[in-house]
Amino acid sequence: MTILWIFVVHWYTSLFFQTFFLHRYVSHGMFKMSKSMERIFFVLTFIFQGSSFLNPRAYGILHRLHHAHSDTIDDPHSPAQTGNIIRMNFVTFSRYWSILKGDANHGEYEKGIPKWESFEKFTNKFLIRVLFIGLYVGLYATFATTAWQYLLLPIHIFMGPIHGSIVNWFGHKAGYRNYYSLKDNSKHTLPIDLLMMGELYQNNHHKEPTSPNFGKRWFEIDIGYLLYRMLKMIKVVY
Repeated sequence: MTILWIFVVHWYTSLFFQTFFLHRYVSHGMFKMSKSMERIFFVLTFIFQGSSFLNPRAYGILHRLHHAHSDTIDDPHSPAQTGNIIRMNFVTFSRYWSILKGDANHGEYEKGIPKWESFEKFTNKFLIRVLFIGLYVGLYATFATTAWQYLLLPIHIFMGPIHGSIVNWFGHKAGYRNYYSLKDNSKHTLPIDLLMMGELYQNNHHKEPTSPNFGKRWFEIDIGYLLYRMLKMIKVVY
């Protein structure tokens, strides 16, 4: 039972920092925060994503490219252009790695993206990721009570990309639409998205990409937006 709690906590803390910091703040600038708070979020995102930490600059550029070219040949992660989820993830990783290495000048897509070069250089070290994996293995060696629980271990290791893969594939593959006028394939996979904190309301998000609230209909509960409202209320963001 302890392992299941560890898994759930890691799933939602990692997801929170991806949707709140990497997606809504870094990629879209939906709200503002002080420089010191920004760096706190850098560190917390690194801690909770752990071995699968996604570089904010590379994530932001990749995501902006997705919005600019959604479901076209230039989209870095489109189900329509890749055919299956394995190939989509391969293409996504290739584009992400290219951005991370600085193989091209991304101009307008990089404008305003928060940077912390020394910290980002530290977090990209292979040894750091190995240490996080060692931590996960240690937790499972200590608390796992049955062999099947170890099947969850790879999800911990690749948590960040798994969250992205779920949204990028299913959010453009399965579900209903509120805005049929959009030319992409964005959809709402779940009418009540408790699994991905509102990230699966992709059609709403592509209609209004700078809106912090991904839910538009009365039943579309965006947990990420509710947490944003709470953090705004206590002046963590503004």
